[in-house]
Amino acid sequence: MKTWKGIALVAVILILLEVALSGSIPTTLDGPFEPVTSPLDQIKFRGLAVDVPETDPRVQRRVKGFEPEQISVSLSATEDSVWISWITGDSQIGDDVKPLDPTSVGSIVHFGRDKTALNWKAVGYSLVYNQLFPFEGFKNYTSGIIHHVHLTGLKPSTRYFYQCGDPSVASMSNVHSFKTMPASGPNNYPSRIAIVGDLGLTYNSTSTVAHMQSNNPDLLLLIGDVTYADLYLTNGTGSDCYHCVFNNTPIHESYQPRWDYWGRFMEPLLSEMPIMVVEGNHEIEPQGQHKKFEAYKSRFAFPSVESSSNSEFYYSFNAGGIHFIMLGAYTNFKRSGEQYKWLEEDLASVDRNLTPWLIATWHAPWYSTYRSHYKEAECMRLEMEELLYSYGVDIVFNGHVHAYERSNRVYNFTLDECGPIHIIVGDGGNRENLAISHADDPGNCPDPASTHDANLGDDFCATNFSVGPAAGQFCWDRQPEYSAYREGSFGHGILEVINQTYALWTWHRNQDLYNSAGDVIYIVREPEKCLFKSRSHESRWIKGFASSL
Repeated sequence: MKTWKGIALVAVILILLEVALSGSIPTTLDGPFEPVTSPLDQIKFRGLAVDVPETDPRVQRRVKGFEPEQISVSLSATEDSVWISWITGDSQIGDDVKPLDPTSVGSIVHFGRDKTALNWKAVGYSLVYNQLFPFEGFKNYTSGIIHHVHLTGLKPSTRYFYQCGDPSVASMSNVHSFKTMPASGPNNYPSRIAIVGDLGLTYNSTSTVAHMQSNNPDLLLLIGDVTYADLYLTNGTGSDCYHCVFNNTPIHESYQPRWDYWGRFMEPLLSEMPIMVVEGNHEIEPQGQHKKFEAYKSRFAFPSVESSSNSEFYYSFNAGGIHFIMLGAYTNFKRSGEQYKWLEEDLASVDRNLTPWLIATWHAPWYSTYRSHYKEAECMRLEMEELLYSYGVDIVFNGHVHAYERSNRVYNFTLDECGPIHIIVGDGGNRENLAISHADDPGNCPDPASTHDANLGDDFCATNFSVGPAAGQFCWDRQPEYSAYREGSFGHGILEVINQTYALWTWHRNQDLYNSAGDVIYIVREPEKCLFKSRSHESRWIKGFASSL
C-alpha cells in the first residue's frame, strides 16, 4: 500500500510540474511580472463586514459546568509533539468579578492512535487572565480557566484521537482528532497550508472560514489580528473605527467576550486542525498596570521554549521540509534586542538540506502599495531585512493591510532575483472592512508624518526613496515594479509545497466559487543562483560565488 501511495504522489508531482512548465500556471521563473491591479468587483462583492452578534448560536456557550470548550490544537517546534488548549468554566464581566481558581480543575488529555483506546495520558497547566481597567464605569473581565497540555513522543504524519478535560469531575470533551506534521525532510510536506490575516468575527469572516475549510488544509497560519475585541467598549458597544467614535476614552477599551465568541465559532475547525498565530496590533489591548497582550498570550499555546525564544511574540517551528519563522512586529525588533539575537541564532541553525523552504511571517508588511498603513513598518524593515535576505528566505507572509497583494522578488525596494516573495493576506473579513485605495493613486500619497505608529516603536523611519524610479518621492506615481498583483477583496490563501523546488500558491476570493482562484502562481526556489548563509554547507557560498563569476 505504501508503495502505491508513493507512486501516486510522484505521479501527482510530475503532473503539477508538467502543468507549471506548460505555461497554464505562471511560475516565478517567468518574472518579474508587470504590475497588475484588479479592481474590486462591485457586483460579486458581498458588502461591508458586519460582526456576528452574541445571539448567534455558533458563538454561544453550549457546554455545562466545567466541560471543555474553545478547544484548539497548536504545533510544537517539531513534528513529535503538539499542544492541546481549551477553556473550562464561564468568564465574567462586570463591576465585581471574582477569578476562578485554576487549580480547581485538572488539565488532562487522554490520547491514542485508536479512538476506542485512548491509552496515553498527558498533564499540563492552567491559568486565568484578567482585563482590568482603573477607571470608574468600566466593566472588568476575568476569563474561564485556560488549559494547555503538551503531547510529546508522537509519530509524524499520524492521526491521533484525544479527549481533554478532567475525568475526576466528570468533565471530559468529546473525542477529537488531529494529524501530526510530516517529519522534517526535503521530500516531506503538509498537503495544504491555509494562510489568512486580520480575520475577526464578521459574516465575511465566517465566509472566509467556510471557504478555507472547503480546501481541506492541514494547518492554519493566522498572521495577526484575531478577534477585533478592541473595537468595542467594555459595555459591549462596538464600532467600525474605534478612534473615530470613541475618541474620548481614557484608555483603549476592549470587550473580552468577543474572544470567547471567536473561540467557540472556531472550535469545530481548530479542535481538528493545528493553528499557529502571531500577534497583530489588535491584540495589544492595554489595561491597568501597563499590561498588554494578555488575551493573546493566555489563550494560545506557543512553541516558545521548544524553539528557544522564550517569548510568545516570536518563535519558529518545522512543518515537514518547511521552517517557519514567526516574528513580532509589536515587540523590540532592533538589532540590539533579544528578538534579533534569537532570529540570528534560529536562522543559523536551519539545515536547508533538511528543511529547504524558509518562510517568515509577521503582521505589518514591509512591501505594501496600499495607502492604508503605507510604510508603517519601515523601521522593522531597516533592522531585519538584510538578515532575512542573507539567509535566503523564500516567502514572507503579512497581514495588517485589509487587501491582497503579491510582490515580485524584492530586496530594499528593488527587484532582486534572490529576494523573497512578499504576500499580504490581511483580507480575512474583519469589521474594519477592505483597503482599496493605493498610495500611488493620484492625490493618495499620505503625509510621511501620518505613517508613524507608536506601537511599532518610537523611531520614525518612513522617508522618501533615495534611488530608483521614485527617487526623491515618498510614493511612486504608478504601481511600483516590485508589486506584481494587488486586489481589494476578502479571501484566504493556500500554500501547497510540492517538493524542495516548487510550491503552488493560490489566493481564493470569498465571492468566487470554491474551486476557482483569484491569483495562482508556482513559487520556484533557485538557491544555486544566490549567495546565502546556511548551517548545512559552506559549499553554498562557494557554489554561489562560482556561479556569479
